[in-house]
Amino acid sequence: MVVGSVIGTGVFALPSALASFGPISLIAFALVTVGALALALVFGRLSIRIPGSGGPYLYARAAFGDFAGFLNAWSYWVTAWAGNAPIVVALTGYVEVFVNRDHSIVGSIVIAVIALWIPVVVNLSGVRSMGAAQMVLTILKIVPLALVALVGLFFVNPANFGPFDSSGTTVFGALAGAGAVALFAYLGIETASVAAGRVKNPTKNVPRATIWGTIICAIVYLLGTLAVFGTVSNAHLRTSTAPFSDAATVIFGGTWAGDIVALAAIVSGIGCLIAWTFIVGEMPNAAAKDGMFPAVFAKERRGVPVLGILVSTILATLLTVVAYTSFQEVFTTVVLLTVFTSVVPYLFSAAAQIFWLLSRRRQTAWKPFAKDITISGLALAFTFWALAGSGQQACYYGVFCFLLGVPLYVWLRTSKNKTGAPQAVVASAPQSTGTPVPTKELIP
Repeated sequence: MVVGSVIGTGVFALPSALASFGPISLIAFALVTVGALALALVFGRLSIRIPGSGGPYLYARAAFGDFAGFLNAWSYWVTAWAGNAPIVVALTGYVEVFVNRDHSIVGSIVIAVIALWIPVVVNLSGVRSMGAAQMVLTILKIVPLALVALVGLFFVNPANFGPFDSSGTTVFGALAGAGAVALFAYLGIETASVAAGRVKNPTKNVPRATIWGTIICAIVYLLGTLAVFGTVSNAHLRTSTAPFSDAATVIFGGTWAGDIVALAAIVSGIGCLIAWTFIVGEMPNAAAKDGMFPAVFAKERRGVPVLGILVSTILATLLTVVAYTSFQEVFTTVVLLTVFTSVVPYLFSAAAQIFWLLSRRRQTAWKPFAKDITISGLALAFTFWALAGSGQQACYYGVFCFLLGVPLYVWLRTSKNKTGAPQAVVASAPQSTGTPVPTKELIP
């Protein structure tokens, strides 16, 4: 699931979004990769410490209480459904290699809406069908992407890179800005932990899937972006809606190669949307079972959180239709918004790990403690850097989206008090939902 949800159309469209920064964005991408690996290690440790579905929501609630848990569930949910919009925008760019070549807005919207709802149909058919489709699509998208990434390195022309820093800001500003965009490519490294309650032997398989999935994605991303930067001129790359197709055309000659890569990007986007469409229903489902989201989101059919999927996809559709003015503007703006709303749960997860490490310091040997606290500290610092790089506009809209959830929390707490339902108590509440609050025995 990690590779399937991380490698979507984002990697196929990201070179265009990074081109405006120049080759300095490659350094930013490398720094983001280090931060993403640190986060993957943190999520791996947390999934062992606190097994159960919910991921960042579960960790924040266990460490800092119900309100922190709710805010993380809300922020992650916004990230998931809003993040589907830029995925489908990038997918549409590759579909338009074959149809709607004049990029009419109406045609683009029709393509995007259809692409958003195909994964809904797949998910509603059941968890097993979704898993089988995800496996096949992951294999189909990895092969051509890896081929372009590896073969393209032999066709790199330094003249194509353009000015090292064309952002018009300081070096730090360029690194932070490009890094915030690049982080979008790694959104999804935590998806195995979000669905941990549905995974066999989660304490073993979730950390393994998280860490190795992130490593595979990092290799493909870095080599692929470098190959595209080196084979397509910077001027053309800035306006390209299908940069990997353009690179394949240069590498292999003839439009047939670009068409094959475009097909791979479409397959990749559908596969990614299938994974995220499930996750976008799973997070509110897990929170609803704990009383942290409206109870109606807890209902399932064939093991699928139906309402969460439908509501989230409707919101993603509205966002896509309203914001669809041009490929680059939509992709970059929504990417930065989703980066902000995703970094908040990442920040709380890293903080939760540090909290438990420090509170249980006397029960941990020095070397494991030093390693874990260093990795967690790096992950926490990385989240602050990503927030700084997302920009004022993204921070404004991100905070606004974040605070929109507060009235919902007040309503949930008020309703719970009126009905006399028991309040959740961190570290001692009964495990009634499959998203357990950890007892002391679960915290090493």
